[in-house]
Amino acid sequence: MSISSVPCPRQIRLSSSGIEAAIMGDEVVGGWALWLGDVEQSHVDIEDPSVIRHEYLRRMATVLDTLRPVGEPISVLHLGAGALTLPRYVQHTRPRSAQTVIEIERELVDFVTSTLPLPPGTRLHALHGDAREVCQTLPDGTFDAVVMDIFTGEESPDHLACTAFYTDLLRLLRADGALLINVGDDPPLRFAGTQIQTLDDACDAAGLAGPWVLADASMLTGRYPGNLVLAAGGTLNGTAADTQRAAWEAAGPHPAAVLDPHAARGFAAERVAG
Repeated sequence: MSISSVPCPRQIRLSSSGIEAAIMGDEVVGGWALWLGDVEQSHVDIEDPSVIRHEYLRRMATVLDTLRPVGEPISVLHLGAGALTLPRYVQHTRPRSAQTVIEIERELVDFVTSTLPLPPGTRLHALHGDAREVCQTLPDGTFDAVVMDIFTGEESPDHLACTAFYTDLLRLLRADGALLINVGDDPPLRFAGTQIQTLDDACDAAGLAGPWVLADASMLTGRYPGNLVLAAGGTLNGTAADTQRAAWEAAGPHPAAVLDPHAARGFAAERVAG
């Protein structure tokens, strides 16, 4: 799809935040980028939805790849829509998957899907509102995976970065499901450390092993900004998680680092103390 063939509108002002959203062709790597204000929020390749440019999303996709046998449909709850990069990927790799997205910006999903159509056959249900409030209305054990990609850094809303909310998200998972959380942070990664500990508390209350951490290896030094992916849930308990770990490390992006719950606790303690 060429830039000139993208249907209008390609810009919209979001009513909840007042931020301008824009979709523009990426002249460097191809595909399309969703910008919120002056920040590139998402990148999609509608010709090949298996292409994921943002590193942390690629790591999340890798975990979803190991969640069930290849090609088997899954049910996924996405907190935060963006340009729907991961829903496109799930439909491409696991056709007939049932997907739900919660987005606080009422206009965003329609803007994205009308400008950059979803792959044929995509089953996506959009819910509008605050993620915590909407999640509290959903039944237990509904989803194979819950993907949280709605905040980064210490300015995150407190009610979306607490043990009670993570407990709610774990409740929504099937017994062998997985919760994935994107945490962006700047050195010394104190916020990331607190979020690992917060999710660990929620896992402990739910009788689950604590969170795994997937990241670029350089992030674990605490000297660089970036994103870490926290992963938890029944599918990551026990010996099966070791096999999944090997797959995550091999898939990258490289240099890839994966911390098991024990190592993640140590990393978090260092970051919070530092």
